[in-house]
Parts: sequence; structure tokens; C-alpha cells
Amino acid sequence: MLAGVAALGALALANHAAARRAEREYPPKGKFIEVDGVRLHYTDRGAGQPIVLVHGNAVAGDDWNTSGVADLLLRDGHRVIVFDRPGFGHSERPRGRAWTAMQQAGLLQNALGRLGVARPVVVGHSWGAIVALSMAVRRPADTAGLVLLSGYYFWTLRPDALLVAAGAIPVLGDVLRHTVSPWLGRLLMPLQKRAMFSPAPVTARFRAEYSDAMALRPSQIRATSVDGALMIPGALRLRRRYDELSMPVLIMAGSGDKIVFKRNAERLQASIPGSVLRIVEGAGHMVHHSAPRQVVEGIRSIAGTSAKLPAGALREPAIPIRAASEGLVRAA
Repeated sequence: MLAGVAALGALALANHAAARRAEREYPPKGKFIEVDGVRLHYTDRGAGQPIVLVHGNAVAGDDWNTSGVADLLLRDGHRVIVFDRPGFGHSERPRGRAWTAMQQAGLLQNALGRLGVARPVVVGHSWGAIVALSMAVRRPADTAGLVLLSGYYFWTLRPDALLVAAGAIPVLGDVLRHTVSPWLGRLLMPLQKRAMFSPAPVTARFRAEYSDAMALRPSQIRATSVDGALMIPGALRLRRRYDELSMPVLIMAGSGDKIVFKRNAERLQASIPGSVLRIVEGAGHMVHHSAPRQVVEGIRSIAGTSAKLPAGALREPAIPIRAASEGLVRAA
């Protein structure tokens, strides 16, 4: 027993040192803002119509730079705001809060208010799509439009949620994330990346810029585990609110997504009046990496449509938006 405790203590020290080293090697590139007692890391670049990018699980805000989406939007003349969600990247995640999608949405909206960002188009990927939807449901007049990528919108059996459930349990999760979870994560990371991108290949830029060490810090493992456990409750809470959305909405998914099957996106499109669905052939869950220009074209279309509408305006059942390319679009 003493030997086991000593081994766990040694693992905890090694993981702590690895986390601090990762943070030195990947320092924050943006600024910090304290909102509701939470220190959030963010970048705010460019001028013009604001676009807010909300990242998914297992990554941080910098994922939008690695994909190329943020830079393409900047070239289009947009103001691009990217947050590290609580517990990811360089943002804090205080204990004592559930950190549901609704809570994270409220935190980001309060931060946007502090930054003077009015009626942005909100873009969410994967778990970030639930946050983006929550932002629109909470304050519909403050959300000019939505672009939802590879999101989980309705309850389905999720084996991956079960896999991370142990890490979300108090005490047990703390022991695991400080000892064995980072080492197990290193072993599984190559498989996880392939699953995220499949059937498309992992992009060269993602291979070069994504930091396994940052993702496997105990603090981020905690955030990843808890968010994974909250994924199903988050979708259940939102499912009856989808038909209330009146802003322009674009839903995108990869045809070969093995994390969230495209039928989830098809079902959401049927639930939001006037929304538009685009299926990108040959892409997987990381559609914004595999097809960044198509994603930006979609954002540009929603931004253009929303700019013509007054705040709070109801939308007719079909507002046309320009397709990114023939053969890759299914529209309502």
C-alpha cells in the first residue's frame, strides 16, 4: 500500500511538472478578462462585424487559428473574438459551479458585454455548438446569427461520455487526472486524433500545432471530463427550445463524422424553422480543419444575412444564403 501511494505521488509530481512546462512552452497569446469571478483568456482581433468562435472539447480557442478559420475571417474584414472556455487553454474553471452549457454561455455573453461586442454571429464547434445554441436561447436579440459545426443536439447513446465519466466524479476524478489519466491519454491520443478527423486525414498543421501536453494537463482533463459528462444533459435541456430560434442559422457536418453522426445535424435542421444544412462530403468531425474555406463561406453567408436584419427581427421560413459549392450543400 505504501509503495502504491508513493507511486501515485511520483506520478502526480511528474504530471504537475509536465503541465507547468507545457504552459511555459505555449504561453497565452491574447489577453485576460475577469468576469463573474472567472479569469478568461481571449483574443480580440480585427474590426467590423463581430464573429465569436467557440471551441469544442479536447482543444482550446487556439484551435480556430490552427484550422485557419480565424485568419480567413480577419481577411474578410471581421472582428474575430475567440475565448478559451472555462478550464481550457489558459482560462480558469473555478470549483463550485456545474459549468453547464447554459452557464458557460452566460459567462461568455457577460464577457462580450464587457468588451463592447454587440450582436455577434456565434460559431460553435462540437461541444461549443451547444454553448452557441445556449447563447442564442438565453439572449436571442443579442445573437445575430448562428453557425453550428459538428454539434451534438439530441440524446443518443454516447460511449465516449461513459469513458470520461470517472474523471468527472469528485475526489476519484481528482486522483485520476493527477496520476494515471495523463499517461493513459498519451497512449490514446493518436487514436483520438484519427477518430476526430476520419475519414479525412489529420491535417499537417494540426499535427504541428496541437499540443498534447496542454490538453493532458490535469486542469484541462478535468474540464474535458466534466464537459463530456454534461454533454447529454446539455442537449436534453435545449431540445425543446430549438423551434424558438428566429435568427439565421447554418448547420454544417461532415458526411463521415464518427464522433457525432450527420443525422444529428439533419434532425436539428428539421427542428429550426428556416435553418440551412450543409453536409461536407469526405469530412469528419473536424470539418473546420478539413474544409476551412467552406466553413468561412458559410459564416460569411450568415453574417451577410444577419446584417440585413434589425435586432430581434423574426425571420421568414426560408432566407436564401449562397452555397459554398455545388454538390456539397443540402439546404432547407
